[in-house]
Amino acid sequence: MWKGRFEEEPALMVQQFTQSLDLDWRMAEHDIRGSIAHVRMLAKVGLLQEQEAEKIEEGLRRVRDEIAEGRFVPSEALEDVHMNVESRLTELEPLGAKLHTARSRNDQTATTVRLFLRDRLIALELSLLTLLEVLLNRAEAQLRVIVSGYTHLQQAQPISMGHYWMAWFEAFARDCDRLNFALSATNECPLGAGALAGSTLPIDRQITSELLGFDCPTRNSLDTVGQRDYMADVHHFASMLALHTSRLAEDLIIWSSQEFGWLKLPDSFCTGSSMMPQKKNPDVLELIRGKTGQVLGHFMDLLITLKGLPMTYDRDLQEDKRGLWASLDTVEAILTVLSPMLTRTEVDAEAARAGLEKGFALATDVAEHLVLKGVPFRDAHWKVGQLVKYCLHQDKYLKDLSLDEWRELIPESGPEVLELLSLEASVERRNTYGGTGFEAVKLQITEGRERLARMKLSLEKRRKKWDKSHF
Repeated sequence: MWKGRFEEEPALMVQQFTQSLDLDWRMAEHDIRGSIAHVRMLAKVGLLQEQEAEKIEEGLRRVRDEIAEGRFVPSEALEDVHMNVESRLTELEPLGAKLHTARSRNDQTATTVRLFLRDRLIALELSLLTLLEVLLNRAEAQLRVIVSGYTHLQQAQPISMGHYWMAWFEAFARDCDRLNFALSATNECPLGAGALAGSTLPIDRQITSELLGFDCPTRNSLDTVGQRDYMADVHHFASMLALHTSRLAEDLIIWSSQEFGWLKLPDSFCTGSSMMPQKKNPDVLELIRGKTGQVLGHFMDLLITLKGLPMTYDRDLQEDKRGLWASLDTVEAILTVLSPMLTRTEVDAEAARAGLEKGFALATDVAEHLVLKGVPFRDAHWKVGQLVKYCLHQDKYLKDLSLDEWRELIPESGPEVLELLSLEASVERRNTYGGTGFEAVKLQITEGRERLARMKLSLEKRRKKWDKSHF
């Protein structure tokens, strides 16, 4: 491929080692889209005649059709998608030799990747918004189901299961914010930065930026071809999303175990054992948890590659896509199975209640009741701790104590203390903003639906804008 100053063709083993078709062939349509915008710009500034531009654009469309129909098989000898497309274009239309005017593979690749990422992130946002809707529906359906909340994996206080689902709504909504930050970082146009220093030719970078639906051209040609911050932003989004799905999976795995037993996973998202006929294994959740490590590792891979590179482009950056593609494929697969699984995940309310009643989850309610009677909180905390110790020695729970025992152990106790020992009342009392009280959770769901509607509207506006850049 490379002539001019070279006296030898690259060795076959070098061609095989340096090719990137396994990474970039999936971006062929996006590469052609960027090339069409480049051709139109060259015509507008007078570097191509209109008739020449039309013939080149028609040739690019023919190449795109051949790729879509599987008739064009790329060659490793041409290294990458960019050179394969240009070579085939020139075979179909000799004027294709003018396509690369005022362009380097450095700015061309950066543009192609950004266009590709933009489409992938939009698709992921659609899946993420579906998950948010599923969580809202779960929260609404299980609003009055009471389960135990945990700290240190120890039973802590009773909560609404709707409150639990809304906690994950908040986490995944932040992931949506991170996705949109990554989209913004991606949405600047590199075309025209050249190899690293721009061009001596009279190009107009604003034209290509607008044609491709970018917010603006990148501002510094050195930074354009040498930085991969926008990829790191995408990795950060993918890593946090995967991390959140892993933590959610861990909760559901634990709660569906025989020992907890109050969460019911759908059979169609579990598997059996090859040996033990009684088993119902949460394999989907375990694989979500297992795949998360890969996503985090790919992020670290990119950071380690970047940390030692001088400005600007270095061939190491060819590998920047390998881990990113894998991570995007992984989180897309996770979202594909997670939403339908959660839709059919149920709670055995009676089993959850039984677990709460055999414990001391209402101890904090008693301490706070004493505070309302004028007892300093630290004193109230000590008194209730003594009460719990008494129960443990007597093999009793709070609900088993008589009023006389209450008064003996906590003199400030009155008949109203017995009314505290209601799980529903305990949850209902926590109606502070963002709390687990039923009315508080209803408000969270209402606000969540309003936020989701705004997210959907924003996504639709972006899609309409970017659809115009699909030539």
